[in-house]
Amino acid sequence: MDFPTSSSAAQPQSDFGLAAVPRPARGVDTEIGCVLDISGSSSRVLLDAAAIESLASQADPSLAGAGQVGGQIKVKVGSTWLVANIRTLSKHPDMSGKVIAMIDFLGEGDEERLTGKIYNFRRGVTRYPFPDASVFPASSDDMRQLYAADDRAIIEIGTVYPTSDIRGALYVDAMLGKHFALLGSTGTGKSTAAALILHRICEMAPQGHIVMIDPHGEYSAAFKTNGALYDVTNLAMPYWLMNFEEHCEVFLTTQGKERQLDADILAKCLLAARAKSRTSEGIAKLTVDSPIPYLLSDLTNIIQAEMGKLDKAGENAPYMRLKTKIDEIKADPRYTFMFSGMMVADTMAEFLGRIFRLPGDGKPISIIDVSGVPSEITSVVVAVLSRMVFDYAIWSRNEPQRPILLVCEEAHRYVPAERDAHKSSVGKILGRIAKEGRKYGISLGLITQRPSDLAEGVLSQCGTIIAMRLNNDRDQAFVKAAMPEGARGFLDTIPALRNRECIICGEGVSIPIRVAIDDLEEFKRPASSDPIFSELWQQAGGEDEIVGRVVKRWRSQGK
Repeated sequence: MDFPTSSSAAQPQSDFGLAAVPRPARGVDTEIGCVLDISGSSSRVLLDAAAIESLASQADPSLAGAGQVGGQIKVKVGSTWLVANIRTLSKHPDMSGKVIAMIDFLGEGDEERLTGKIYNFRRGVTRYPFPDASVFPASSDDMRQLYAADDRAIIEIGTVYPTSDIRGALYVDAMLGKHFALLGSTGTGKSTAAALILHRICEMAPQGHIVMIDPHGEYSAAFKTNGALYDVTNLAMPYWLMNFEEHCEVFLTTQGKERQLDADILAKCLLAARAKSRTSEGIAKLTVDSPIPYLLSDLTNIIQAEMGKLDKAGENAPYMRLKTKIDEIKADPRYTFMFSGMMVADTMAEFLGRIFRLPGDGKPISIIDVSGVPSEITSVVVAVLSRMVFDYAIWSRNEPQRPILLVCEEAHRYVPAERDAHKSSVGKILGRIAKEGRKYGISLGLITQRPSDLAEGVLSQCGTIIAMRLNNDRDQAFVKAAMPEGARGFLDTIPALRNRECIICGEGVSIPIRVAIDDLEEFKRPASSDPIFSELWQQAGGEDEIVGRVVKRWRSQGK
């Protein structure tokens, strides 16, 4: 079979029913197949294996890899080029050397008259080809036009596969304006990719406002030079910033009817304690949720006084439970970062300024290391921080806008896909930020290794999805369901991605791309590298001192 080319009108039309001997490959003008049928976003094309094989020796890596799953092809329609992504390949049942490919159309670009190259590429299809239209491989020059960034603000994070020099870029405003998710199994380079993206954003916007919840203490090492680092030693988060629901999660220990009774008592006493504060003077609509400083001792005294008004000892039980729990938390040194007696001063403005980087002083990101927070209240601490972001955005609507990016590592821990997940305060607020945050200038970045464990609907609210290798079938299926139709061919390659490779699709890119992520300097990497057993188990000596130091830190609950 002899394929016609775009530069030779005299050649006879392709006849895929005949045995074929391809002519010598000439690169971009080598026809590699024809369109079989058209059906909206997905269609089928018939590819000639010999024609594709003839391109394997091309110096251009895009041409050399033509016809592969995840690769791009182009089809001429009038004066435009339609670009499509190959989703699946299967052998033709009747014709030897012929392959049927399922394709997803990505967009279209105009044809440059003299060279035939693509320019002015845009997403979407306005005019479809007819069956039997010729199919050509997309070259690196074509890819350069496909991925060329327009005049919008971008950050470059890597190199587009399979090219060696075309840069993969993210549109920052589109990515942050509609939230983003970074997904990948453990060991795929997810933490380093997150650090790289955040470093690039910080470099582009040194006066930005980024809050990152770090549950494992990995990211402090990555942002020593350009971030404000907080942990239990210097976070100083006042307990009175909690709203009533968060107070209930910390102070109530019962379930069912007893919990409702305890909550009613706590609400009455908490409101009275807030009302005693000098800060509450002049506030007409004081509620249990108002972030007014109060003394824990005032709260316990009011509970004691209310208990004294009762006649029967049996009725005292809810009051005793509350008082005992509050006294227990006050006495526990692990809770000092939040429930210290020093926390009663009105430090709300100073706390918000520190955490939200207002002003930033050249350090636009706050790393909140919650690894030292007692596990019983970790979710409450994350809920308070997240709600502070949301409430600040709501109450600052009449002020000059200062958008905030909230990045949540191990997101599945806080918005899990469980039946009662929406009842937890952290699940509620992160779900609300996902749905409504962009209206108020809040961007949400979710990082997780188990997307299938995320609450349903949260991932679908993320306009940009950055997917690294996922080994679990459920996770792969979950991500595919959240991705746009045109990215399906890329998604099938997720299990085959190498470390530090990712598929990006959605608002943050013009079309779905596969990117090899840049190397990050050693001092900018998170402390998340895996231990090298073969080397570490060769080392010996000093074990007694190591154990002694560990036991001392363990007992003092300090680092």
